[in-house]
Amino acid sequence: MKTTLKKNRNAGFTLIELLVVIGIIAILAAVVIIALNPARQFSQARNTQRWSNVNALLNAIGQRTADNRGLFETGCAAGAVPTTSTNISTSTYDIAPCLVPTYITQLPFDPSAAGAYYSSSTDYDLQYFVQRDATTGRITVNAPSAELSEIISVTR
Repeated sequence: MKTTLKKNRNAGFTLIELLVVIGIIAILAAVVIIALNPARQFSQARNTQRWSNVNALLNAIGQRTADNRGLFETGCAAGAVPTTSTNISTSTYDIAPCLVPTYITQLPFDPSAAGAYYSSSTDYDLQYFVQRDATTGRITVNAPSAELSEIISVTR
């Protein structure tokens, strides 16, 4: 009896199989890179910080208003909240003496706006804007430097 040994020709992968696997890996890598886009993640984190800061400022203004029977400007050197959108800073609307440290420990500043800083309650530029509606008296604080086409504005 004679036995012949045949070489196994099906031992490796074909070119088509390899190309399909490489294509699937490339698609999955692209999805992961898009899902974990670090620039977008950082922008979303800064916007979340802005939301928190705007709410903190508005809460401090509201608490001071409540303590003074509905009038923010009572005993405040800055005076009434302006009826036009005004930047909160030492040079435009100096609100720090009215809020710090009684209603808020430190004024928050925009996390990435050019020129935004807080070094002390006598030297700051928050890059957040405040406005009072002349008819309703409602106060709005907004962050014009919001990213990702998001509008960050809270009114109470």
